[in-house]
Amino acid sequence: MHSSINGVAEEPSAMDLDDEQLEFQAIAENKHEDQDEIDPFIKFINYASSIISPQPDDVDEDGEPSSDTEEREREGPGWSWIASRVLKTCISYSSGVTSAILLSELSQAWNEQRKTNAPRKRPDCINQLKKKHKRVKLPSTVTIDTIYEKNFLSLNSVLEAVVVDTFVLPGTNINMITLGDFWSSNTIDLYLHRRYYDLVSLHNGILRKGREVFLTGCYLRSANEGSGHPRLLPTEYLVILLDEEQDDDAMLLGAQFCTDSFSSISLDGANEGVSYSLYARIDSIGSLDILEKFGGIQRKQIRLIDNDCSEMDFLLWGDQVVLANLFSVGSMLAIDRPFITSSSVTDVETCGNVCLEYGSGTQLYLVPFVRQGEQVCLGLTPNRLRGSKLATASCPTQGPKASQMTLPCDPQGSVDFSNYPIQSYIIDLHEKMTGISIYGAAMDIFREANTAKPIFNLKIQDPTGAICVKLHFIESWSLGRLSLGHTVYISGLTCTMTKHKRLEALWFENGPGTSFVNLSCLPAVLNSPCLHKPSFLADISRHKSGTHQICRVWLDQIEHCHVNTRLAHVSCGHFVKTTTSGYVECEFCCCSCETKTRRTFHVKITLADETGKVFAWCTGQTAIELLQISPDEFYELPEEEQVMYPCSLENEQYMVAIVNCGQQETVFKECVTAENDAIPWEITRALKL
Repeated sequence: MHSSINGVAEEPSAMDLDDEQLEFQAIAENKHEDQDEIDPFIKFINYASSIISPQPDDVDEDGEPSSDTEEREREGPGWSWIASRVLKTCISYSSGVTSAILLSELSQAWNEQRKTNAPRKRPDCINQLKKKHKRVKLPSTVTIDTIYEKNFLSLNSVLEAVVVDTFVLPGTNINMITLGDFWSSNTIDLYLHRRYYDLVSLHNGILRKGREVFLTGCYLRSANEGSGHPRLLPTEYLVILLDEEQDDDAMLLGAQFCTDSFSSISLDGANEGVSYSLYARIDSIGSLDILEKFGGIQRKQIRLIDNDCSEMDFLLWGDQVVLANLFSVGSMLAIDRPFITSSSVTDVETCGNVCLEYGSGTQLYLVPFVRQGEQVCLGLTPNRLRGSKLATASCPTQGPKASQMTLPCDPQGSVDFSNYPIQSYIIDLHEKMTGISIYGAAMDIFREANTAKPIFNLKIQDPTGAICVKLHFIESWSLGRLSLGHTVYISGLTCTMTKHKRLEALWFENGPGTSFVNLSCLPAVLNSPCLHKPSFLADISRHKSGTHQICRVWLDQIEHCHVNTRLAHVSCGHFVKTTTSGYVECEFCCCSCETKTRRTFHVKITLADETGKVFAWCTGQTAIELLQISPDEFYELPEEEQVMYPCSLENEQYMVAIVNCGQQETVFKECVTAENDAIPWEITRALKL
């Protein structure tokens, strides 16, 4: 045996390892974390803060931030605001998140919050265009205000919009466009489809402030599916409007679209990769065809006439037919890089042997048919793209450095820290602080005796100290399973001084800005590399007590595995016991729960990786994931099959979260002992690989 079953193992010898394992062990020896190394979750929050918040470089003659700099630093979101929304996103994306997803959600939520607080006013670029706007709406046009009112957008709907802003989501390469229209006071953000990314170039991009566009085929991400206001998901079906009377547009049309004509198109050349840019008038828009012999696919046929009076058909297939909603007879259509195909292949009667189609690289420009005298004024100032800022916090105290800032204070003198720009540590807490958030580990928890209402005392510890948090629930415990060593995030705390002159924090279940998240049991953390740093089993004892570690392991020594089923309280997930009077009681909640129990696992098993082995225990959903069977199904198996069942799991690989639950002196001792049987390691979450 290479290791002790009751703790972290001795490392195996090199003779017992293959080349791949030796390489892994070498990595492990060089990856021992320093006790003071920053927690990956905190590191990401600080990084996100540096990305989203303004990072001015202005300093005065003494090297200190100028007054203007201090003022701009207050424009960014508070540390707890970022942390809460990161965790909210993790809960929504249980399969895991990426840095880009999180930064996208944070940036969007912050921008929307700022928009909500700002007075609604139609952008000046739209007001300038509106004075000369005489074009009649297309038949399927909807307004942005209507989208907000109905929280709905049909795929066939058309948006006749004006680009108000273009920007890159901070920390990502995701391009966004803010759109307005002539009839709405609201604007809406669109995730730009990647086929148009080259059109938002800082120097020569045509998609810029003041540019009119038509778009359709949009999916709406409504507000109840995420944070803040609705936004539009990427659509391929976007047409850029041009004006032949404007010099820039006339030059674009002349340089790019007036060289090729329908008569110059060669099918052989197209097959060899020659691309064409064509300019023609829309002569007719055919009705919707349903081709039953091709599986019921939809088709639209657009008849075009170029400057040489040659005719050609532009075909739209399947979902592409919605593009026809953007066209009107008499308008001029510029088609860049159409897909060229033979009319015999398309099985359609055409005016020639060649047809145009909307291909994966095709881009469309439109000069709408307008009444005499209509002019479209384009914006004169190209929008400036906001680039990514790369910043990494290297210690827990780093973050936005606000030399001074004013926080709101109520009549009783309590100061609201909900928008404080940096993380609050326990050592910094004092009386009359509200809106506090704490990130730390649960060292002890128990229900207060002799109280009618459910009040629990939680001792939470961070790198600077510990504090007692009094949790007030409306009816009963509602936070799921929480035990010793679990890493938690709590927001909406109020600090007060007890009659014994001891500082404590108060938390009320439905209080303003309150949240409680157990990160050790959060599924998304296991599958989100930006929020954790994988550890080796040989290293986990070196980490600070109470910090969960993520490890890639397999199940080992199955002959020593212990699998039992027990009854647990549904509300808190802890085991129940039957009293001498015959009542079923939860020791954690200190209440009778005869009808509120469910069968759960109590598993003790050996985990192994290339560096060692650990004997650990688990229960609840974690045990179900490890054993790949429900407790009720396992309970129904014959006793012989229950004994043999774990053997089928040997060497199965998992990503697991492990916490040290055995180093705390706790009032909760009897219940804890019943769960861990003095085994110091708990598997709080598992994901099969």
